[in-house]
Amino acid sequence: MTALLGGAPVPKDSPRVEAYGSVDELNALLGMVLAFCDREDIKDSITRVQRDLFVMGAELASKAASTRKISPARISDLEKEIDLMEADLTPLHHFILPGGSKTASLLHLTRAVCRRAERRVTALSHKEKVNPEIIRYLNRLGDLLFIQARFVNYKKRIPESIWKGR
Repeated sequence: MTALLGGAPVPKDSPRVEAYGSVDELNALLGMVLAFCDREDIKDSITRVQRDLFVMGAELASKAASTRKISPARISDLEKEIDLMEADLTPLHHFILPGGSKTASLLHLTRAVCRRAERRVTALSHKEKVNPEIIRYLNRLGDLLFIQARFVNYKKRIPESIWKGR
């Protein structure tokens, strides 16, 4: 058993604990990205996201109404970041394999963990009330992390590895 914020006991494998635990794992992995990243613009973006994830984690770890919540404005900010970086990239007409530089590879891994966190929060939302902005945020964050990985490789002149199937 563990206790939610506010003291309510829940099993360690409850969907709520799984959801905020996945968000915590995502935040820790972003810390690893920061350790390898040499681009200040990406580091600043990730630091803002880490702060958002703490708000999100606290919101998910409590059944009580929270005064600090993920807002639609933060989702718009993520979309603006995506658009800015994507403007420098060639449009994708194929799948690419995760990899490239150390930073880009970690961003791809972080994107996969973000998608898992999104699935866990979505599963929780089928059983309990969840701020829908959390799911939207995680969805857009997954896209941002993918674009950041592509952008980092582009800036380092590392070509994308195209998946060609079997």
